[in-house]
Amino acid sequence: MLGLLGFYEELDNRSGQPNGSIRDAVRPVGEPDEADLVTYLDAGYVLIDVMEGGHDVITGSAHRHSQGCSSLVTDGAWLWRQDFPHYLETHHASLPVTFLEHVRSLNYQMPTITVAQFAPHYDETMPMVGWASTVPWRSTATTLVPEPRTVTSKAQFDATMLAQDRNRPHGSWDKRRKPRKA
Repeated sequence: MLGLLGFYEELDNRSGQPNGSIRDAVRPVGEPDEADLVTYLDAGYVLIDVMEGGHDVITGSAHRHSQGCSSLVTDGAWLWRQDFPHYLETHHASLPVTFLEHVRSLNYQMPTITVAQFAPHYDETMPMVGWASTVPWRSTATTLVPEPRTVTSKAQFDATMLAQDRNRPHGSWDKRRKPRKA
């Protein structure tokens, strides 16, 4: 079975999620190598691309992974939601020691996945995260090799949001306006 990251109760309408409550995972500071860990998570293989939008369940704000937030991503040994890097970099979500050891032993480089070895673990893990009806995963490739993906950084996302806020009209939107003359 794959290790699970970021499957919190607040992110799904089913109770008893594998990683418990996100509020229990929030810490005041992150790992010293948190930026490298976030980059690693952002580079994972997208297994299931979900077309939905979501917000940070703690602050209610949009974030860089709001679009497709519950898409599933892997490195072949661990499975996480696409929005998990946001919770790591913003709220310093705690990480299992075994995951930290795994990523650090790889020097933060996404490994190649051998499909024949990975597929049974995927099939076994999917019911744990609410995808019991998923067709067993198969790929025509024998191996998956990491390819660079374009991922917006938190700094880029925050700068874009700030620029959008500056371009919005000021004033109260709840004032009654005079009707237009026909």
